[in-house]
Amino acid sequence: MYDVRAKKHLGQHFLKDDNIARKIAGSLSGDVTRVLEVGPGTGVLTKFLLETGYTDLKVVEVDRESVAYLEQNYPELKEALISGDFLKMDLRTLFSDKFAIIGNFPYNISSQIFFKAIENRELVTELVGMIQQEVAQRIVAGPGSKTYGILSVLLQAWFDIEYLFTVPPTVFVPPPKVTSAVIKFTRNKVDNLGCDTVLFHSVVKTAFNQRRKTLHNALKPLADYQGDYAGKRAEQLSVAQFIELTNQIESIKQTQ
Repeated sequence: MYDVRAKKHLGQHFLKDDNIARKIAGSLSGDVTRVLEVGPGTGVLTKFLLETGYTDLKVVEVDRESVAYLEQNYPELKEALISGDFLKMDLRTLFSDKFAIIGNFPYNISSQIFFKAIENRELVTELVGMIQQEVAQRIVAGPGSKTYGILSVLLQAWFDIEYLFTVPPTVFVPPPKVTSAVIKFTRNKVDNLGCDTVLFHSVVKTAFNQRRKTLHNALKPLADYQGDYAGKRAEQLSVAQFIELTNQIESIKQTQ
């Protein structure tokens, strides 16, 4: 059925179920006109995106074997088929205006794809992706949950996130050893967090790196924090509280 061999080092698991591919493609909002598919593989999702008739559809594929397959089987893509590494691309050169990202993302780079979306948050209005279920659950988790962590806070700061549906291993070639899930990011209305974003990332990562410790102890690499949240643990703070915490840390650092 497939002329393309799934490569382990690329984390490839090709979707073979048309119904799920159609469902993923249909998860983008109706007002989306420009779409970037990451890792089209054998084009199972691509064909439904082509049917939708977007004003501007581009697909990015790093695997040369997949690129050759897509050129042969989807000649209508023409110059919309880009051979290259999404993570190394300047997304501002791909579209003239805001766009959405979609794809069956390789598990090993899904977090990097999400951080790239954050970096390009002024352009990326939506993201629909299939990823490992465990990671999806982590991303959508809220404060107080054991799965709430770095990804939850950093992504929820800029996007509203929905867990759409679960996908079994049996619909892939080869089947992965884990269950998958499709999630959707919608850019929220936040243009400015109200704190230093670089420090915000640092505070969140440092706090969760020792999540069992109180923030007073966990944040010692950054500052001697004794503020409002000193006795709490990272998983207890909302995004807004992490922003407030970042500003408090910045004030401490300025007096040191």
